[in-house]
Amino acid sequence: MSKRTIAIVCGGDSSEYEVSQRSAQGLYSFFDKEQYDVYIVLMRGVDWQVHLADGTTAPIDRNDFSFMENGKLVHFDYAYITIHGTPGENGILQGYFDLIHLPYSTSGVLVEAMTFDKFVLNQYLRGYGVSVADSLLIRKGYEELVSDDEIEERIGMPCFVKPAADGSSFGVSKVNSKDQLAPAIRKAMMESPEVMVESYLKGTEISIGCYKTKEKSVVLPATEVVTSNEFFDYDAKYNGQVQEITPARLSEDTARRVAELTSHIYDILHCNGIIRIDYIICRGLNKQGEEVDKIYMLEVNTTPGMTVTSFIPQQVRAAGLNMADVLTDIVENQF
Repeated sequence: MSKRTIAIVCGGDSSEYEVSQRSAQGLYSFFDKEQYDVYIVLMRGVDWQVHLADGTTAPIDRNDFSFMENGKLVHFDYAYITIHGTPGENGILQGYFDLIHLPYSTSGVLVEAMTFDKFVLNQYLRGYGVSVADSLLIRKGYEELVSDDEIEERIGMPCFVKPAADGSSFGVSKVNSKDQLAPAIRKAMMESPEVMVESYLKGTEISIGCYKTKEKSVVLPATEVVTSNEFFDYDAKYNGQVQEITPARLSEDTARRVAELTSHIYDILHCNGIIRIDYIICRGLNKQGEEVDKIYMLEVNTTPGMTVTSFIPQQVRAAGLNMADVLTDIVENQF
């Protein structure tokens, strides 16, 4: 049987353009080249270029996502999307691939659009009994509809101000007093026209990967995130200012409940491919008045980082699995 031809699609139009390219390099190193012909496709706006083996690039024909190599027309069989942010994490690119009938690695248009908007996702999953932080939404041009006093009364201090619709760690601020709200909101609006103000939850931050195929359901070991920064910001995430412990230091019961909740959210959303869900584990009282670990979902990441040191490759190794095998499972599940 001839090899399938895979496009690793990276770049995009968000602040994480360069991080996406690092994820693409990671994925390229992981894929089984005996089984697949693998190309990296870099997107920026309407400039779509495929990187060829000889070090040159060729333009992608957006009519059918094909390209020319050595005088031969090449069509892709599958797109592995590793764009962090628009258009690969919010449903736009998925809609294009649906139109040209090209299988891809992420969830569909609706799920991508919903998981990209943190506020919408929180309200949706809250309806299924998933615990999330209290939050409110501020839209660009309508900032006066929500006063600083109302935010302080409803959400409390400290709180987080973050872009509601954005796939990155840019534009996020921890706000400790009311006078810090306005500059934090302006900063977040540089990344997204919708801003979420979210209550602060004190606890242990963890991140956990999951993927499912027709044959198997895999929840990976969780990673505990320990940072001396105010929170898990861009520097902590990408510049090494963090300690990542895999598997996370959770009780057996809490680890089981996190894994079950992750699998449940995957099914609620009807996800596809690898996702990563971030949580905060807080100590609180149950209905019987006993102190227990309470699990709050922070966000669902449908195009998680795939550099060699990213959470998912770490968790795959900790689970005793091989990244090449995992990627093969995900690709072949579409055929």
